[in-house]
Amino acid sequence: MASARDIKKRIRSVKNISQITRALEAVSASRVRKAQARVLASRAYAQKAWEILLNVQSTATKGIPLHPLLSARSEVNNIIIVLITSDRGLAGAFNSNILRVSQRFSNRLGKQTRFIAVGKKGRDSLVRVGANLMAEFTGMKADPTIADLRPVAKLVIDEFLSGRADQVFIAYTDFVNTLTQRPVVLSWLPLIPYQSDDALMGDMLKAVPAVSAGKSDYEYEPNATAILDEIVPRFTELQLYQALLESQASEHSARMVAMRNASDNATSLIGDLTLMYNKARQAAITAEILDIVGGAEALQDSIDKATDNVLEIMTASSNGHTPSSNGHAKPVIAATKKAGS
Repeated sequence: MASARDIKKRIRSVKNISQITRALEAVSASRVRKAQARVLASRAYAQKAWEILLNVQSTATKGIPLHPLLSARSEVNNIIIVLITSDRGLAGAFNSNILRVSQRFSNRLGKQTRFIAVGKKGRDSLVRVGANLMAEFTGMKADPTIADLRPVAKLVIDEFLSGRADQVFIAYTDFVNTLTQRPVVLSWLPLIPYQSDDALMGDMLKAVPAVSAGKSDYEYEPNATAILDEIVPRFTELQLYQALLESQASEHSARMVAMRNASDNATSLIGDLTLMYNKARQAAITAEILDIVGGAEALQDSIDKATDNVLEIMTASSNGHTPSSNGHAKPVIAATKKAGS
């Protein structure tokens, strides 16, 4: 059992950690409200933009794509996965869950896969496992804009249009509510629904918004090509921006819950350590009392023996004998001197 001093030091250490976790919980609680407001405000717009793209694509004559970003490749060999994680830890299983899903998804595809990491945690993990990391983007703002993600979108669009990438996915954490965040993979490019016969991959894929049954007729001014050349790249950036907002809201929620659990565990641990400390202190006090009682008893025995010896000497003296070394009395020989000798 540890000493009372060691337990007291550990209690002090746990209390310091508890103060840190409570502070992080408060910071995440303030940020999660803003992140939730942003993601909920833009979610409906992103879903409607996706529906418009699908309706526009369905109106193409003879299935000919109206824009290169809407064109599916006949043969898919090269894959790019944009992995969105956080720059900081202390968020529970937030980063590890999306990393595991992205790697499992890549393995199920069985194609040559390259990764673009958005966030330090994803970059570090991909480097650690030896994945093919083609680019990294870190230090995203707490309040990002589409312009902040434009370099990522430009890199991916150039890779897709040049033919160096046949399919592009976004792996991120979808925000459900404060307690639930779901790691998913979104088919990004081409901007068409991705179909898979693999049930496991289907569970990991993000469900696309439902498209209205009736085809919508669109009038383009000046023409369809000019309009689509302008809005399709913007809608492409919008899908990435929405994924980042979902990931940030999930990150703050996961960190808030993780820090709350850590604070609760610290409180419970402090209670257990306090009980151990009281037991150790009580054991130390009991040992000291036993030492004092033992010393007192030993001293009392010595006093009793000394008293017995004194009484024995006094008794023997009154009887004219002195106690011998073996405990038996012997006669007292009184030596007198002659007067004048």
